[in-house]
Amino acid sequence: MVILDPVRIKKFLALDNLEQGVASGGQPAGVLMPLLRCNGETCLLFTRRSEKVLNHKGQVAFPGGAAEPFDESIVATALREAQEEIALPPSLVEILGIMPALVSTSRFHVTPVVGWIHGEFEIIPNPDEVARVFMIPVKWLRDPANVEYRTLETPWERHENVVFYKPYDDEVVWGFTGALTVQFLKLIQVFGG
Repeated sequence: MVILDPVRIKKFLALDNLEQGVASGGQPAGVLMPLLRCNGETCLLFTRRSEKVLNHKGQVAFPGGAAEPFDESIVATALREAQEEIALPPSLVEILGIMPALVSTSRFHVTPVVGWIHGEFEIIPNPDEVARVFMIPVKWLRDPANVEYRTLETPWERHENVVFYKPYDDEVVWGFTGALTVQFLKLIQVFGG
């Protein structure tokens, strides 16, 4: 069983400048990496995108999306998108920090915002954006036996070292979401989380 301490995670993520991880150029986007307690241990919350969305139909993702001009920050973007996608009230999310932005294959500059969900809320997936919401224990995600790196070829390009997790609850975390997950887990492991 793995129970992460939000105070410890917060200590090692950038909180003094919440915008420092935002990449320049391209379309900025923010995703919320929601941590919560489930079945007595720490889990990450994921969504499976609906078939109605423009990009990455049917893929596993974190709640999030493109920044809007009215968003005060990339953190505000991630919280707004999580509320729109799964009805997560921003008041229940303690922002622990952000991680460096990564560029997605769809050319978004995505800033991962790590948040801890305090309390319970009714998950209401927006059917236009989310087909399913599920949680995976951090202990399972950390186990090297559950992840592998593959080469992925598309008609346009070849991608090396693409993250693929084994199926969990009939869902496969892979690609960009897999890379964000691995990056976060390496970070917290380095700092003893």
